Amino acid sequence: MRIAVVGATGLVGKEILKVLEERKISITEFFPVASARSVGKKIVFSEKEYEVISIEDAIAEKPDIAIFSAGGSTSLKWAPKFAEVGTKVIDNSSAWRMDKSIPLVVPEINGAILKKDDLIVANPNCSTIQLVMALSPLHNMYNIKRLVISTYQAVSGSGVKAVNQLMNERTENSGEMAYPHKIDLNVIPHAGDFNSDGYTTEEIKLVNETNKILQSKISITATAVRVPVISGHSEAVNIEFENDFVIEEVKRLLGNMPGVVVFDFPEANLYPMPVIAHGKDEVMVGRIRRDNSQPSSLNLWIVSDNLRKGAATNAVQIAQYLMMNKLI
Repeated sequence: MRIAVVGATGLVGKEILKVLEERKISITEFFPVASARSVGKKIVFSEKEYEVISIEDAIAEKPDIAIFSAGGSTSLKWAPKFAEVGTKVIDNSSAWRMDKSIPLVVPEINGAILKKDDLIVANPNCSTIQLVMALSPLHNMYNIKRLVISTYQAVSGSGVKAVNQLMNERTENSGEMAYPHKIDLNVIPHAGDFNSDGYTTEEIKLVNETNKILQSKISITATAVRVPVISGHSEAVNIEFENDFVIEEVKRLLGNMPGVVVFDFPEANLYPMPVIAHGKDEVMVGRIRRDNSQPSSLNLWIVSDNLRKGAATNAVQIAQYLMMNKLI
């Protein structure tokens, strides 16, 4: 398998390389790709040194798969050019997610929608991936009617500039600001860009992507908050079902979902937290409890490493699914 990683020198790109190594995917040729300022730099992958190449040179090589993590504008411009030479593109940006002709995939949930002629596959937003991993088995059983979501998103979701801002503030150094406010010892109710209706792009992604992946028309409202955590997004989710449930069965359904771990031992002060989820691929679910204020309603606390399952791992899993099912 000949694989290119576009954006190989970025936060998510580096994590993609790590996941490819960990999963021991058989790669016959590897092409690290980055912007012009990084071309010629050396990187190490699977104990071999590679030189970063330009995106034009990567297209000329006609790799089997190109995993993109280089931003929406780059994906809009270059993903079709890879597709033209027969390369399967797995895109981490928001560029193609809501395109009706492009599959939006979390392999454990809807990998079966992938077809051989899908040349561009969209990777969902990090917050959406962990959300739907927990929701999918519950929706299949009880039919979700409405969701109220509050996210507590790590700064790495905004890229290396945001991580640097947090660390600079923590060490009382000056530096470039990724956010309009201080993030250390603070929370900012602002993730993404504001729309005219007062909602942010991160909040709207949760609404639209969730319904596309679950093939549903769930009523969803969300508030996205940036918190001073380096990696690991957390979500407080209130779910109203069409049908009632039993808590023990909810836990069983979640525990049987591939990629989900139930971690819910409040009597021992054990519940999902970013420090526990860091570096792991699993989506962790805890604080599982009935909402006593209205019928057929449930509260969940969902935590996952946004750079792993929220981005790199899911993209690599899509690549593995394509390979295993001979869709390349």
